[in-house]
Amino acid sequence: MRVRLKRGKQTELLEHVKAKQGINWSELANILGVKPPSLYKWRKEKTLMPLEVYKKIDRERNFEKYIIELKINNWGQKKAGLNSKGTTKEIIIPPRSNFLAEFMGIMAGDGNSLSIRKGKKVGVHMIRIAGDIQKDKEYLEIFVKNLINNLFGLKSYLSKLKSTNAAHLVVHSSELVKFLSRTGFPPGNKLKNRIGIPQWITQDKHFLRRYIRGLIDTDGSVYRMSNKDPNLIRIDFTNYNPKLLRDCRKSLHILGYHPSKIINNRKIVISRQNEVARYCKEIGFSNSKHIKRLRELDTINRIAP
Repeated sequence: MRVRLKRGKQTELLEHVKAKQGINWSELANILGVKPPSLYKWRKEKTLMPLEVYKKIDRERNFEKYIIELKINNWGQKKAGLNSKGTTKEIIIPPRSNFLAEFMGIMAGDGNSLSIRKGKKVGVHMIRIAGDIQKDKEYLEIFVKNLINNLFGLKSYLSKLKSTNAAHLVVHSSELVKFLSRTGFPPGNKLKNRIGIPQWITQDKHFLRRYIRGLIDTDGSVYRMSNKDPNLIRIDFTNYNPKLLRDCRKSLHILGYHPSKIINNRKIVISRQNEVARYCKEIGFSNSKHIKRLRELDTINRIAP
């Protein structure tokens, strides 16, 4: 496995290590156990640095925020497995709370938990939370990033997909993947795994409200019902997982809402205006794009908290 850093950061990291040690390039190559031509290619960013070399020279993880991706190849897969120090980094195990419930809702909405196995070892452990680089950047880069750090003590980074507006907030941690699996979010395809709302959340209305906030912050939208009725606002939740849709609809009923039936096997809607107003006050949004949308619809003073 090799590490792809932002352009210029691989060079900066190597030059920083060389200056800090007060040695020349040949001596640094010797310390790293590589040949000088390999070090030269890394320094000029002609090739990517192996993961184990990166971990050796960035022990304080000052450059971790510049990681764009971990690139898997046949050369490095076996070495970067479960025995890797970074992969098995210990995490904070958070108690059940509103914050954890909201994070679980975010994961159920736009998150993925990945565990790619190669033989008896694990090549990659990560979670990814998807969003729009323009509309969701503030939400992902500030709110969700801080939420992950406060809950688990883990750092994350935002990775933009080339030639699209899509982006992922990424965390590499085998312990986080294991924790999520124990808490009701196994790795792999969410539809095939029939992800639903965990029982520990449905049994507590406070947790349930925060879980639904996470769902709608990621997979929901706020919009005008029609141009004929500009003051009528809807909140919807769109997802292709039938179990999650049913669980969400049932949970809204538990909380005293009257959502629509499941529409086209992919959407439920809150359209009663008193319930839209109550949703904004009781459940609310952590994703500022929804608050901005309410302002655009010129209803913020009427229904928002």
